[in-house]
Amino acid sequence: TGANSGLGLECAKSLAAKGATVVMTARNLAKGETARTEVLARHPAAALDLMQLDVGDLRSVRAFVTAFKANYDRLDILLNNAGVMAIPRQLTPDGFETQLGVNHLGHFALTGLLLEVITGTPNARIHNVSSSANYTGTINFDDLMGEKNYSRWAAYGQSKLANIFFTFELQKRLTAAGFDTMANTSHPGLVMGNLQANSVEQSGTGMEAWLYRIITPLMAQDITMGVLPMLYGMTAPEAKGGVFYGPKTFNLRGYPAVKKANKEAYDAAALKRFWAVSEELTGVEDWPLPATNLR
Repeated sequence: TGANSGLGLECAKSLAAKGATVVMTARNLAKGETARTEVLARHPAAALDLMQLDVGDLRSVRAFVTAFKANYDRLDILLNNAGVMAIPRQLTPDGFETQLGVNHLGHFALTGLLLEVITGTPNARIHNVSSSANYTGTINFDDLMGEKNYSRWAAYGQSKLANIFFTFELQKRLTAAGFDTMANTSHPGLVMGNLQANSVEQSGTGMEAWLYRIITPLMAQDITMGVLPMLYGMTAPEAKGGVFYGPKTFNLRGYPAVKKANKEAYDAAALKRFWAVSEELTGVEDWPLPATNLR
């Protein structure tokens, strides 16, 4: 998801270079077509499909799944990448706080609705893109939608911790159900990418913009390095499920390494509780995971 720019586009280029059939999704098809053309310019023989998907709208998610299943009977890798970062409080068409809705709930629904296809594909992988912001996040069960006290950075941290909660609990359930499907997660470190820049441009203070312009060029790594934790989790034979990957050096830059996530992500009861809440909010409750194996 989110293949029209940034990390998603870079991953599409890398996968296309290796001969994979890549289904690129974008909320805006015109922008998606521009990205598709960019990939083809580098890899003219690439097998690319472009499909419309707005993970911030559950109707769009369901429509995409219907269209995907009509055209494909396998899915080797699902990359849940689309995201928004530190924006002022808004609501999705479904009434969710936008950062939680886009970054987590839409991808939770997408994964659940596609899971039968995924688990039917041998050795398939599900990769959820998180952020180092997970370390400052907390799952606020009493105010998930930020109705009482909204902080755009706290909401972003919550949504990125949610990605890890989802990944860890999903892997537990896949393993318990006997599937060989692997779910893992990663963060790119500090990257010269469009998500951070757009966030600062749209909603940052003057000080934030100044710090971004000064610090990022000094500490950030190129996007081709930023995608390595994602590509490792998705494709490396050595990668494992239920694992969080990130840049080796201070979680900022370098080659992929196993990383410890926010300590909340290792609370089994909290993982189960958040899963149940996500099911209730999205209405995606009929996961093809035998309930008797989940106790």
